[in-house]
Amino acid sequence: MSYVIDRRLNGKNKSTVNRQRFLRRYREHIKKAVEEAVSRRSITDMEHGEQISIPGRDIDEPVLHHGRGGRQTIVHPGNKEFTTGDRIPRPQGGGGGRGGGKASNQGEGMDDFVFQITQEEFLDFMFEDLELPNLVKRHLTGSDTFKTVRAGISNEGNPSRINIVRTLRSAHARRIALSGSSRGKLKVARAELERLKREEPDNFGDIQELEAEIARLRARIERVPFLDTFDLKYNLLVKQPNPSSKAVMFCLMDVSGSMTQATKDIAKRFFILLYLFLKRNYDKIEVVFIRHHTSAREVDEEEFFYSRETGGTIVSSALKLMQEIMAERYPINEWNIYAAQASDGDNWNDDSPICRDILIKQIMPFVQYYTYVEITPREHQALWYEYEQVCEAFGDTFAQQQIVSAADIYPVFRELFHRRLVT
Repeated sequence: MSYVIDRRLNGKNKSTVNRQRFLRRYREHIKKAVEEAVSRRSITDMEHGEQISIPGRDIDEPVLHHGRGGRQTIVHPGNKEFTTGDRIPRPQGGGGGRGGGKASNQGEGMDDFVFQITQEEFLDFMFEDLELPNLVKRHLTGSDTFKTVRAGISNEGNPSRINIVRTLRSAHARRIALSGSSRGKLKVARAELERLKREEPDNFGDIQELEAEIARLRARIERVPFLDTFDLKYNLLVKQPNPSSKAVMFCLMDVSGSMTQATKDIAKRFFILLYLFLKRNYDKIEVVFIRHHTSAREVDEEEFFYSRETGGTIVSSALKLMQEIMAERYPINEWNIYAAQASDGDNWNDDSPICRDILIKQIMPFVQYYTYVEITPREHQALWYEYEQVCEAFGDTFAQQQIVSAADIYPVFRELFHRRLVT
């Protein structure tokens, strides 16, 4: 495939098309750089732009030029070092263009091409091919978004919306209807006048009478206006409610004493990634933040991410609170309900079966998708094995993954929310 690069100078904000073409061409390089950036960034830098580096060998462009042409006779000098078939070794150093090596007087190369992508472009690549699974458009109440759609033709409207074709068609039909009879009589009168002039040229009385009739008919036809106000037709535009699915995401985070600061930071980064994804892709969505140790509380975003409160571990307290909030504020016939839970898996042993029963009986039948992320480098705890039974019962709407280090956050996130093929 050949690429033609448009190098014409552009005014301010007029190079968008070229930039989008460039981003599509080097999509694989950019996606790889975005994945690496997500794994090494801090929480506060998660949604900033990124500097992308592309190897120089991958940005080669075709060059059109004229060959030397004609027949060339060249005599090459001989040498004492090489013979036919020998392989010439690559010069040592100086050809990579990457720096960091020793100076050399041999070889040549090309530096990597580096450019900056914006925050919007960074988020586009970060959340590409991701979606909330099983999203269903439920009954909407209080929708405040509308879209303008065509609704046929109207006889009244704004002059800027006049339909020229329909107006001229209506005018033409009116002229035919009003002057059709006169045009028929005019045609007959002209034929008779031609006959009289040809067969009875001396019959001046009848000829003058026909000429007067023809003039009267032509005047009558010309009095029919070319365009009348009755002919004007306008494009009718109406506002219709713009359906948008309403969804709520429950974020449940374990903040018990067994959660180390590093584990909490990984959980925070996972939820921040999820929060950015939801806010960017869905207008009608609410997020409920629940922190839990021995007891659970609904908190705001600031307290969810930065509060230092801690304690023991009873996971069922968060699930019970989630079920109460669902029943009180989010009826299932109006809302798509999602949940994401992050924990190190350490739970009071007698509480894990309770969590399983709450999920199977009171939560999973009413949610679209539930994800559980266990953040630990150790073996799975009892909670993981109880949740495996939930996964067996609700395989399409329940998923669980393990995160060992910060580098696993983005791959696990993409695995949980990748776009499913509709069958």
